[in-house]
Amino acid sequence: MSDYVIRSGDRAAFLADLRELIDFLTVNPAVVVPRHASVAVLVDASDSAGRRKQVASVATPLGVPTEDFGRGYFDARREFGPIAYVVVEIPPGERQ
Repeated sequence: MSDYVIRSGDRAAFLADLRELIDFLTVNPAVVVPRHASVAVLVDASDSAGRRKQVASVATPLGVPTEDFGRGYFDARREFGPIAYVVVEIPPGERQ
């Protein structure tokens, strides 16, 4: 059993909903769009090594390095123009 958990959603539904958002914004030009946006995947692990391993497991297919921000915070980020796909770990004691 893995020492970490990635709480993933329904991939097909997520992609369909993104397409629906694109279609909606395309036909409704009066609706403003953000200058920058992020899609975040939150990861969960009980220890620092597990958190780093989990973020790295997603960073690899994204083709980006992991970053250690200290105090147990790790992330991996890939930007698609002004839109970022981020995998982030927040230490258990910091979650609310």
